[in-house]
Amino acid sequence: MSERATREETVDVVWSGSWVAERLGVALEGDGELQELLGLALRRNPKRAHLLVSNVLGKHVPQRPSVVHGAGFELGERVRALLGDREARRAVVLGYAETATGLGHAVADGLRDAPYLHSTRRPVAGVEQAGGFEEAHSHATSHLLLPEDRDLLAGGGTGADASVLVLVDDEFSTGNTVLNTIRALHALHPRERYVIVALVDMRSAGDRDRLAVFAAEIGARVDLVTRSTGTVALPDGVLERGQALVAEREAEQAIRAEGSAGAVEDTDSAPVTRVDLDWPAGVPDGGRHGFTPAHRAALEAALPAMADRIAAELGDAAGPAPRRVLVLGFEELMYAPLRLGTALEAALGADAEVRYSTTTRSPVLAVDDPGYAIRTRLVFPAHDDPADGPGDRYAYNVAGAGFDAVVAVVDSTADTPELHAPDGLLARLAEHTGHVLLTVLPSYVPATAAPTGVPGTPTPAPERQEPAVLPEPLRGPDFSSYAPEDVGWLLQDLSDTELEAPTEEREEAIQSGGAHYAESLPVEYQPSAEYQALFTAALEASAARIAHAVGTVTETVLAERGPRPVLVSLARAGTPVGVLMRRWAQHRHGLDLPHYAISIVRGRGIDATALRWLAAHHDPADVVFVDGWTGKGAITRELAAAITEFEASGGPAGFDPEISVLADPGGCVRTYGTREDFLIPSACLNSTVSGLISRTVLRADLVGPDDFHGGKFYRELADSDVSGLFLDTIAARFDEVAGQVEAAAKELLAADRAPTWEGWAAVERISEEYGIHDVNLVKPGVGETTRVLLRRVPWKILAKRGAGADLEHIRLLAEQRGVPVEEVDDLPYSCVGLIHPRFTRGATGADGKAVLGA
Repeated sequence: MSERATREETVDVVWSGSWVAERLGVALEGDGELQELLGLALRRNPKRAHLLVSNVLGKHVPQRPSVVHGAGFELGERVRALLGDREARRAVVLGYAETATGLGHAVADGLRDAPYLHSTRRPVAGVEQAGGFEEAHSHATSHLLLPEDRDLLAGGGTGADASVLVLVDDEFSTGNTVLNTIRALHALHPRERYVIVALVDMRSAGDRDRLAVFAAEIGARVDLVTRSTGTVALPDGVLERGQALVAEREAEQAIRAEGSAGAVEDTDSAPVTRVDLDWPAGVPDGGRHGFTPAHRAALEAALPAMADRIAAELGDAAGPAPRRVLVLGFEELMYAPLRLGTALEAALGADAEVRYSTTTRSPVLAVDDPGYAIRTRLVFPAHDDPADGPGDRYAYNVAGAGFDAVVAVVDSTADTPELHAPDGLLARLAEHTGHVLLTVLPSYVPATAAPTGVPGTPTPAPERQEPAVLPEPLRGPDFSSYAPEDVGWLLQDLSDTELEAPTEEREEAIQSGGAHYAESLPVEYQPSAEYQALFTAALEASAARIAHAVGTVTETVLAERGPRPVLVSLARAGTPVGVLMRRWAQHRHGLDLPHYAISIVRGRGIDATALRWLAAHHDPADVVFVDGWTGKGAITRELAAAITEFEASGGPAGFDPEISVLADPGGCVRTYGTREDFLIPSACLNSTVSGLISRTVLRADLVGPDDFHGGKFYRELADSDVSGLFLDTIAARFDEVAGQVEAAAKELLAADRAPTWEGWAAVERISEEYGIHDVNLVKPGVGETTRVLLRRVPWKILAKRGAGADLEHIRLLAEQRGVPVEEVDDLPYSCVGLIHPRFTRGATGADGKAVLGA
């Protein structure tokens, strides 16, 4: 973009520094463009009260993404012209956190062939620090250098053979930070030339002389490339008067806020929609560990498709298409959101106005005056578990800016409960726009680090970081019919793989080869009209009962595992329950709980890769495993054994293996909604009540040691899908049962809820009485019996005498399959499904393999 076009974007009738200038006598003196590029604001800082606010940096002031990227790109082209093509190809670009991370990256783009690294204030476990320095006037001083390639800053050698180092900051004010960096790096890797790049050079005459002295001191050439030049005139006593003015304004704002605290505006918050971008594999989310020309090429190729996904979600929003869209980055994560913004500009064309800015750690006073650079301020808690502890973060000039939609872009390390909290960033944005889109980029962690100083030495992935090989969770509508915020599936998509076979044929193959049941899928049962009518009637009849159980188990979890548990349902029977628990917490308490679905396989344990993903994004102690119901407790025991094995093998510790369930008729767990064995309508169907997702798959040729387990999305069954109906029908009864739930939860929390394992004893007795001699072929409870009839070759059904309407669907399925139903007394469950112990093609033992007939 030309300089003239940029000026047209930034020029205003009132200079956005006039408010500060009039009150404190601060003045900008320099070329004619200076006031177009910079405004002024005030901040609480003991060393410098004023803040130069750039109109083209994309940090505090929303600006067109093409203008922001163009400003850095043009500086990079000037550096390339200064160095010549040969030296430009050997240059390394270093940007400064947090403000200049995106600018430095854009400068590297302008150089075309230069690798890029930016400093960071986020330590990354397992990655050795290659250097660091202090920023004297900053609110957060420590900068770390964490390159994946330890030779990057070495530049290929010393002296004349070393590459040129290009250092990029948004402003060159005193020069202290940049000169300290050069001095530290020059001591490690001497080179003959450095280039300093900034949008504006605001040094005093004395500071300008220092640069020449410094270059002579280290024996190197130091060039300076800037867009505009000037100085800041500061009258005597400006620091003290500025601090007093900030204190006065903040006190006034606090009084106004206190006076309006009781007034609650009756407006609906904007919806928050997750957008899965399909970020290109292996491409870092930024330059924290280095970004190479090859990474740049891969990102450029992927940008149009990612922008199209965002544009499609914007077009799907309720109401008119958004005309004014903000792409909001996150602190150091500036470049990826910026490039998504430039691509979105191209995708939307004249149909919408796209702007770009990012959140920041920097506290700045907001004054709603056209002559002040920071008009409005949103405050929210830090959401990336920062090393220096919790604190407030800020988004400026977003509130009141008239954005129809905001696209919030964060990395996966920052996709935490704090991000989704009632006072978190997403909630604050939702107060000021019609639609919030959230896209989460995978936090890049180097596959190798060098703790011993030897490049390429492998190190384990840090506990709070996502290994680079792991993708983001799958979400609807691309995977499952659930809303994307309802659940993230920690699975890989095997929808295009043929895995189904008729039940008899499938089990014959399992028996003959000793195959595991999780290596294939049964054909999805398609209910008859009569059976579908039974489901609908059962759902309506049991909705309040289920809502009561959902509320009870959720309140128990919040009381014992709160305040912000991470729900992890055991796919797939646990997933509808997890979604309902999440909706209860949101409806009754305003909590936006994270919810994921994970695979567990009898005889093989839980998906260890998914556990590692969870540990990288959340505290394992906050994870609450959720299932639909207990039968005899096999999965309860499986999970406990799997967590023990996971920790023994070096996996992150802290996961609590206890399962929270809707119904616990077997007496196997402490946390439940009820211990009655009644019909949970989600047990009546397969994928069509579970978001159209299959049972999970674990097969060696499809699932590698570092892959998520697999699953299929049955898009073709959309016409039969009742997943939404199931959720909505039950959620509609939440208010009706709220009072009963409160009493029930209090009673449960005070009661002895220790597992009795009553169900296990009953299963052992039935196994011997019926001559089966294998408890794994006895499936107790309504849910498990339904599974026997839908997915196995059943022998007979035991029904508790007088069980009534809860078993209507069981009797219908048994009749359709020619399975006898035997009425019995003294049964702790409503019913029990028996798999034939001899010659059956439906039997699987404790190890998940077929039980061979005698």
